[in-house]
Amino acid sequence: MAEAVVGEAERILCRADEIGEDAARGFPAAPGGFTGLFAVRKAGQVLVYVNSCPHIGLPLEPLPHRVLDTRKTHIICAVHGARFRIEDGVCVTGPCVGEALEAVPSRIVDGMLVVPADAGL
Repeated sequence: MAEAVVGEAERILCRADEIGEDAARGFPAAPGGFTGLFAVRKAGQVLVYVNSCPHIGLPLEPLPHRVLDTRKTHIICAVHGARFRIEDGVCVTGPCVGEALEAVPSRIVDGMLVVPADAGL
């Protein structure tokens, strides 16, 4: 497969097919950044969020790639159990009800999941 062509202001996270349906994958912070990202595939759509709970800013997962509840219906914060809708990142239960995860614009280019280079900074 040919290498994806992306702009200087973009970063390739992974091959989009590396994220299975109803699954998530975490990514480290961009060079010089502090906060990682994670992507979730639901109903064929890949959504990317900054890996930081809006309540106190801690990463959501206890282990890499573990941001979904056991039923794979919500994103969950391991620290205080806040639950977020996958489709828009809005908190529906927990200490930050009504707040939302920071969504990251993404696109798929030549099968690669691409985000802005400064995402998570």
